[in-house]
Amino acid sequence: MSLTNSQYDEILRGYDARQLKNRRILEKRIADAYARIPALKEIDDAIASCSVAQARKLLDGEENALAGLQEQLAGYRRKKEELLARNGFPADYFEPVFTCPDCRDTGFIDGKRCHCFKQAAIDLIYTQSSLKEVLKAENFETFSFDYYSDEEINPATGLSSLATAKDAVAKCLDFVRHFGDSFSNLYIYGDTGIGKTFLSNCVAKALMDQGYSVIYFTSFQLFDILSRGVFQKDADAIAAHRNIFDCDLLIIDDLGTELANSFTASQLFLCLNERILGKRSTIISTNLGMNQLADTYSERVLSRISSNYTLIKLFGADIRILKRNR
Repeated sequence: MSLTNSQYDEILRGYDARQLKNRRILEKRIADAYARIPALKEIDDAIASCSVAQARKLLDGEENALAGLQEQLAGYRRKKEELLARNGFPADYFEPVFTCPDCRDTGFIDGKRCHCFKQAAIDLIYTQSSLKEVLKAENFETFSFDYYSDEEINPATGLSSLATAKDAVAKCLDFVRHFGDSFSNLYIYGDTGIGKTFLSNCVAKALMDQGYSVIYFTSFQLFDILSRGVFQKDADAIAAHRNIFDCDLLIIDDLGTELANSFTASQLFLCLNERILGKRSTIISTNLGMNQLADTYSERVLSRISSNYTLIKLFGADIRILKRNR
């Protein structure tokens, strides 16, 4: 992930702040537990004294000092766990607190950037933090089938709007479930206001919660970055190109609402083709059906999508209108 020095430093400062916050959480936990169970502090003081005494013995050459220390510490730990459990605390209440247990809030695992660092870079570079606020409201837990009719039937499939929506959610959940072990993409299409963006956001939230890097763009935002890199030679936009191709999941929302031309057609093909070759997943939401897709972009784009994407067509009433009328 391409970062300037100032961006890199900003991310590291975020980790410093995270570590400080979590240390304070742990310190408050310990203080509260000591106040409720004074014997806990006595045990911790005994552990400290015991460790110092045994260290001196080790320095004096006593070979059995280490084994003795381990036995004593194990006994003290058991006592602490018993006291905590007896008073309603979890056994690991005194363990360090980490926002990301994988890297222990350092941002690195074995010298390589952790998945949380990668997402922090994406949030910073693409100002994706607003997406996280949206995802608090739009996710699988808040998805509702109430706005899909069981009586409105699609003559092309024989399925109701409700049955179609349930099938779409099942496919999206399957996409999330197998994201780490199989390569797939989603093309979610249908009329305006039937939940395409909401469904994309559900997938984004589920995968971000699992530590995958997700970049979200409207089609206008995506092509704006690509054009600035090509025509204006904008350094940040050029650096962003690689990140667009490399993130775990790219979401292109409202494809077809941008001003379509030969440039957008060629850049869309390049983006989709690069990600397919690299086995990086993409979700596209759009009003464009297959015929419109070919007419708007090219047969090459249609070919890539029809052969590499799971097609999910939603239909029904405009949910935004239904919400306003309720």
